[in-house]
Amino acid sequence: MRALALAIVTIGIGLAPPAHADNADAGRPITDILPLFAKNQCEAIKAPADQLFCGDPALNAAGVKLNGAISERLNRIPNRRLAIEENAEWIRDRNSSCGILGQQPLKREDIKPVKNCLLKETEERIDILADPNFDCLAVNTTAGLLICSDPTLALAKAELNEKVMGVITKLKDNEARDAFDEYERWTRERDRKCGLANKENVPLRELSPSETCLSDYFAGKTAEVTAAKGDAKRLFGKQLMSPAPNADAVDLCVAQIHASGACGNFLAVNRVLEIDGKQTGDSAEVVSSIEMVVVSPFTACSPIASNCTGTCWDLKSGKPKSTPGSREQFRVGYRLRIEKSFAFQKNGSGWRCNATTIPPVEVGIALSGP
Repeated sequence: MRALALAIVTIGIGLAPPAHADNADAGRPITDILPLFAKNQCEAIKAPADQLFCGDPALNAAGVKLNGAISERLNRIPNRRLAIEENAEWIRDRNSSCGILGQQPLKREDIKPVKNCLLKETEERIDILADPNFDCLAVNTTAGLLICSDPTLALAKAELNEKVMGVITKLKDNEARDAFDEYERWTRERDRKCGLANKENVPLRELSPSETCLSDYFAGKTAEVTAAKGDAKRLFGKQLMSPAPNADAVDLCVAQIHASGACGNFLAVNRVLEIDGKQTGDSAEVVSSIEMVVVSPFTACSPIASNCTGTCWDLKSGKPKSTPGSREQFRVGYRLRIEKSFAFQKNGSGWRCNATTIPPVEVGIALSGP
């Protein structure tokens, strides 16, 4: 039994079999190369990089510091979805630059140089995350780049963020999560209003007309937050209907669905764009494209997948899957894009979406993260 257990530990790391080479690590037991491997039960981990962080003492300690630096950054900014997505992209780039390609096994003789590379990249990342200026430099949206290129807009955004964080930090965990999600929805509405949605490939010099709109937005929202005097109920969760059946209405509808289903623990909405719409009297339908980012792993065919994304998924093809069965998991950084028609009913002066889950979708794609 002991021999069998050792055999499992030896082959379970996701590393290639020892090569016939002069390298000293090629024939060494994995517990000599990664001293914490058995203690931390690293054989249960599939991703090669995660196995190395699990089994190597220096990487393990650096990983703890990195998680602390990430948490500190998340606690000082309200744009958590952007930070989580940017961090997932960094992990993908780090792994690739250190010679780790997806789930491809590592050769024993390659472990040492890969460990050294991961440690260097991680230590540099910890220092970078501690710099508040990085919060602006790390943005990956057109609006974010435009704001950070203009000192006046950057200061206005920083002032609004500080005031919003002053309110959110007083909330309990679930309330804070919902407030963060709503703040992100404000940002998406801002970008649509200011003509910055879906403008990733447009040069910043061509977007200068949007600067006045952004300036007005920051001034108005800052005044609104100041007037609330720290009362979260006056800021968050009060909008139940939209003035028009459009992308803003779909965004609000998805936000309400995600809030009621605790979807925010696993997914963050990245963007909502209107594709088509029609209105007949007091009824309307809006076809929209919705992009979501995975912020915590979940099974590709599960209640979370069905209720929060509208479908199960086949991760091999990246397409919606109508029949259950897959036990694969979405990893942090996956992007899911769906297209779906949302029905709205006019109620007084506003439009309401009564859906409690994302309607079943047939059009969509899952794009792999790190």
